[in-house]
Amino acid sequence: MSGPIIRPARIGLAASLALLSLAGCAKNRGELVVDDSVGVTALRSPCPIVAIPEMTGDITLLAPGRTDAGAIDTVAAITNLRSTCNDAAKADQLVTRVTFDVIARRTDSHGARHLELPYFSAVQRGGATLVAKQQGIIRIDFADGQDRASASASAQAQVSRAEATLPAAIRARLARKRKAGDTDAAVDPLSLPEVKAALTKATFEVLIGFQLTEPQLAYNATR
Repeated sequence: MSGPIIRPARIGLAASLALLSLAGCAKNRGELVVDDSVGVTALRSPCPIVAIPEMTGDITLLAPGRTDAGAIDTVAAITNLRSTCNDAAKADQLVTRVTFDVIARRTDSHGARHLELPYFSAVQRGGATLVAKQQGIIRIDFADGQDRASASASAQAQVSRAEATLPAAIRARLARKRKAGDTDAAVDPLSLPEVKAALTKATFEVLIGFQLTEPQLAYNATR
């Protein structure tokens, strides 16, 4: 299954669930298609969400010993994040393959230059629990006189299909049609604690970002 291009900012799971509680007619609520008159009409895919955590989608290299804006040496950003997932294969493990580009710009274009920028790929469960993490290096080469350069990289993650699939009872609860006159007709099943907990437990994310140092992360946080 192909995924869309993901922008650096992402909405956390708690915020997503808050958005799901808003009333309306038939609409796409994240990975659930909900019609208030009949219930959930399409259930979520077990494939992980792919995103870039806030403040990790770009990196700024400063001249040694300086922290002011005039000391910026090189900036780089992750873009064109794409993913595929083997959801249709019905395998026990969901394999997500992610590709992305890094575009870099330097302030001094004199001389050829080689950069190695560290990045991470991580699997997170329920918006909070780190399941796995790997690190890699993306290599950027500037030719003499060139102030812009780019490179591509990839990552792969595996998630258990069983762990990422909603329990049958929860799926049935979500898909059950709500009829006028029923005692729970006015209750949105997505607002129920047990449904929220099941959605959280079965939600996985594959996160891609630069492996920043503490000063680099602080710099991104204060821009």
